[in-house]
Amino acid sequence: MRQLDKKKYKDKGINMKKITTVFVLLSLFGFSNKITGQVFQNKDLTITKLESNMWVMETSDKTTMYLIEGTQKALLIDTGTRIAKLDSIINIITKKPLEVVITHAHGDHAGNISFFNEIWMHPADTVLLNRRYKGKLNFVKDGFVFDLGGTQIEVSHMPAHTPGSIVLLDRKAGNCYSGDAFGSNHVWLQLKPLSPMQTYVNSCLKMEQLIDNGITKIYCGHYPYVKKAFDKSYITTMRQLAEGLINGTGPEAQPYSNKVGCPNPMAVTSGEATIVFDPDYIKQIKNK
Repeated sequence: MRQLDKKKYKDKGINMKKITTVFVLLSLFGFSNKITGQVFQNKDLTITKLESNMWVMETSDKTTMYLIEGTQKALLIDTGTRIAKLDSIINIITKKPLEVVITHAHGDHAGNISFFNEIWMHPADTVLLNRRYKGKLNFVKDGFVFDLGGTQIEVSHMPAHTPGSIVLLDRKAGNCYSGDAFGSNHVWLQLKPLSPMQTYVNSCLKMEQLIDNGITKIYCGHYPYVKKAFDKSYITTMRQLAEGLINGTGPEAQPYSNKVGCPNPMAVTSGEATIVFDPDYIKQIKNK
């Protein structure tokens, strides 16, 4: 911590004890006030300011949260897995009243909801939510808007990864916060409850239309793996992979090593996009 000019502050009648205490606390928390760049780091979490009112929060196990601040409120998108004193850390970055929304109810995106008295989510994902949560559940639907003051964040329902997956749109900034709806290079579509592959195609088509209408940056749910925002080409490639699985015209599927949710998952890849799926479910849908 840099040395303070004590005489300068004393001459102005400023309480040096209080000033020193503030600097010590900020140093202990690892917080730094920057226009952009890394502002906080501890063993659980690294926080980087990407835009004037937006921070990406990367966890040690490579999950991701985003914090957006308006003139009246702030919005936390997702809560990560296990992060000590998450609410206290956020309170260092912003003093604005906080709303918390989860993009879907998987544990790596909703693991820390117990820090907050109430959260927002899509009702279709309540089947996946940890029932130990004792706070208030508020529900969003397609088109719902969080008004933060000067910044509006709009909900768009994008089912497939989970039935209640949503993305959050900042149309003014051109940003989309996509959770796992389109993956972070890999989208997992082998997890129960399973959706028809056409559901994912429809979500991709909807996202492409949003991009054509002003969304330019797609910030994914596992940012540490990619360290960038995706663009339309990524969504289009995902759609084409899904259509190939439906029509039997895509790349040859390969076994996928991580068997979470499925005994024999397969994967198809094109460029930087991969769909992981349950081949038995694909066969069932085609045979109906």
